[in-house]
Amino acid sequence: MKPPEARPERRKLAIGAAGAAVLLGSIDAYVLVTVLVDMIRDLGIPANHLERATPLVTGYLLGYTAGMPLLGRLSDRLGRRTLIHACLAAFAIGSIVSATATDLVPLVAGRTLQGLAGGALLPVTMALAADLFAARHRPVVLGWIGAAQELGAVFGPLFGAGVAALVGWQGIFWVNVPLAILAALAVQFALPAAPGRRTDAKVDYLGGALLALALGLLTIGLYNPDPEEGVLPSWGLPTITAGVVVLLAFVLWQWRSPVRLLDPEGVRWGPFAACFAASAAAGAVLMVTLVDVQLLAQTLLGLDSNGGALLLLWFLGGLPVGAVAGGMIASRSGERLPAFAGFVLAAVAYWWIAVSVPQIEPGLALAGAALGLTIAPLSSGALRVTPDDSHGTAAAAVVVARMMGMLVGVAALTSWSLHRFRASTADLDMPLPFGITEARFLELQEVYIDAVNAALAAQYADVFTAAAWICVAGALVSAALPGRASTQA
Repeated sequence: MKPPEARPERRKLAIGAAGAAVLLGSIDAYVLVTVLVDMIRDLGIPANHLERATPLVTGYLLGYTAGMPLLGRLSDRLGRRTLIHACLAAFAIGSIVSATATDLVPLVAGRTLQGLAGGALLPVTMALAADLFAARHRPVVLGWIGAAQELGAVFGPLFGAGVAALVGWQGIFWVNVPLAILAALAVQFALPAAPGRRTDAKVDYLGGALLALALGLLTIGLYNPDPEEGVLPSWGLPTITAGVVVLLAFVLWQWRSPVRLLDPEGVRWGPFAACFAASAAAGAVLMVTLVDVQLLAQTLLGLDSNGGALLLLWFLGGLPVGAVAGGMIASRSGERLPAFAGFVLAAVAYWWIAVSVPQIEPGLALAGAALGLTIAPLSSGALRVTPDDSHGTAAAAVVVARMMGMLVGVAALTSWSLHRFRASTADLDMPLPFGITEARFLELQEVYIDAVNAALAAQYADVFTAAAWICVAGALVSAALPGRASTQA
């Protein structure tokens, strides 16, 4: 089906309303960063057992990742407006459950439902852009959607801290309810009922359930709240093994089933696989940056969590700017050029950061803008090489690839760098103020601190060098993305 070109004002209003819903879901992915300590205190969790609060994060990630493929496919069948309404309703219900929770279990359940609904909003809105806009205009729209998604990382922690300071952390969830209602009204007014609806599009519910279960198990297994203890958490290996087994069952089912979650007919698999792999690379680098910049700030620079958040703003501020620019470039030159250039510039930025530790602010700004350049081209490329009746599934696949890249990247690189740090400091002896003069103790202490700081600097340099190489791999894969889109319908 060719995207409609009439009534451009109505189409812009529609995508703006859906983009606002994406921003709402994105903000809630980061909103607990600054209030997590207050939440666990009110729930009666000791401050020295923060790991018990891990399900508040993994629950949201689980819902965010697992439901995307099936919900994306359902949007192909039922229509984008119907699915967006359903997601906003579920998001509001999850918010009410979270706001009224007095124990960890119902709070985790509410967060999981929020994640399921908020995660589906992004690929459904991306697919909506493919429904409403022709290929030559689509990257610009996807750039703005990507910017809305990334703005959540910028505003989420600030929004959470501000609301919690006024009405407590429960208010963060209560305010979601009127916001979701307003977004639903805007979507109802702005979106036509038809886009995305395919009465002949079949849905593989069993395949979607198997894939959701596999992604959920992999998400839980890869998320490690205490990377100092190992690459994976204690439950990681058996959970990942179970996830792989279920994933194999999904593959076998797709091979035998007459109805597939993503019908291979009409898909240009080379470019689609390139979009998938490049999205995983971008996700890995993104998450490593979010985690390790905070660690660097609080260890090597001696800042608190707020100081680390301010340092990270150099990176986060560049993401939405790059996302908009990447969409504009892709609309004129095709997806290959901005994606390739974005990864190359990101590689340069991470090498710059690696050799500049701890003075990393300029490199972070460049890295954010460069990674932002890749957001719209990777989404647009995947939509261009899949049939109209599979756009919801294709958009979900790109987002899932990014999420899995984030989890694998942070699990592998952070734990590897901690191992390198331990190896480099194994022979260091902490000075003790016994049997020596105070002046000698202070001298030895200064030498010890300098050695530890040097090891920390080397550790973070290794991480950001590895991130640079991941960006190089992303650039090479991006060479297989589609070229100019000006001749596309």
